[in-house]
Amino acid sequence: MKEIKLEIADIFNKYDHLLGALPNQHHKVIQAIKNCRTKVLGGHKLKCNSCDYKRYEYNSCRNRHCPKCQFMSQAKWIEKRKEDLLPCPYFHVVFTLPAELRGLILRNKRVSYDILFKAASQSLKEAAASSNQLSLEIGCIGVLHTWAQNLIDHPHIHFIVPGGGLNKEKNKWIACDQNYLMPVKVLSKIFKAKILEYFEESFHDDKLKFMGEIDYLSHYPNFKELLINCASKSFNVDVRKPFAGPGQVIGYLGQYTHRIAISNYRLMKIEDDKVFFKVRDNDNPGESKVTSVHVKEFMRRFLLHVLPKAYVRIRHFGLLGNRYKKVKIGLIRKLKNIKEVVKAVVDETWQEAIKRLTGIDPDRCPQCSSSSLFKTSPFDSILNSS
Repeated sequence: MKEIKLEIADIFNKYDHLLGALPNQHHKVIQAIKNCRTKVLGGHKLKCNSCDYKRYEYNSCRNRHCPKCQFMSQAKWIEKRKEDLLPCPYFHVVFTLPAELRGLILRNKRVSYDILFKAASQSLKEAAASSNQLSLEIGCIGVLHTWAQNLIDHPHIHFIVPGGGLNKEKNKWIACDQNYLMPVKVLSKIFKAKILEYFEESFHDDKLKFMGEIDYLSHYPNFKELLINCASKSFNVDVRKPFAGPGQVIGYLGQYTHRIAISNYRLMKIEDDKVFFKVRDNDNPGESKVTSVHVKEFMRRFLLHVLPKAYVRIRHFGLLGNRYKKVKIGLIRKLKNIKEVVKAVVDETWQEAIKRLTGIDPDRCPQCSSSSLFKTSPFDSILNSS
């Protein structure tokens, strides 16, 4: 008997009535996940041109919070990044905020995430300049994550940073040590100062909202006390060992760029109105363990990570900033006498992408294996046809 896998959609289909009134954006995310690859969104009938095999293929919702809709967006994004790879080691840097700020951030997502991006990217630039006294111009790619393994809110940014930069005159590429990017203590100190400065500026500019449990922070002395308390805390900045090469960088990006709070493969079961799911076992590196929460709490935690509308969670800075990236990378390649460029694959269908990346041909008939499936009659969604 084939095992039925639990999905996020199953949980919302059965239990979303427990959530009560929701913000409109949360409601849209839930509906998209529930409708994804179902007859609600319509689709096509596929038939083999050699045997009698046929099946229905339903359309995807393409919502960025849906666990079933990230593969193609991720694959296309990674392909485009291949053109940007530089001949140097790449470092992985993670910026994390103290827990004391999480209540404020949760109620001010757009402003807070912007502050996190701004403070982290500027910290990298300043630390790079101060560590080598050469005022190098560096580049980096930042990916915002807002969750911990147990789905609680835990905003942090993963940065990929090339190990080197252009000198002030823009006529020389200066590579950093193979195993050293910049002093972590200096980076952490700069990051802390900038986070506290930008939050205080946002308070005075009336950009922050204080609702519910953090209403008391609307009084400036209380807000200032929060910042002073945070100043005594450790702002964790983790500079990890460099990747072995460009191929490993691409592999890393594939794991992190379009990840959502929790994927379907981590779900185990629902029992006694509790969701059981896998989390990383911090006591045994590389291993996982199973934890559980009430289904209502599970849905609440999942929705904590719905991003503000149209919010960009992958950003490029410095040499890799979108405005000057082609010019700067072209200059670096010229300085390093690099003629070959890894070209991106463009204008391919999702079937072609899957075949190229996995070797699996989704158009091949699973019954006879000798012919391809072709689309016959498309059908509209039941929403449109009703």
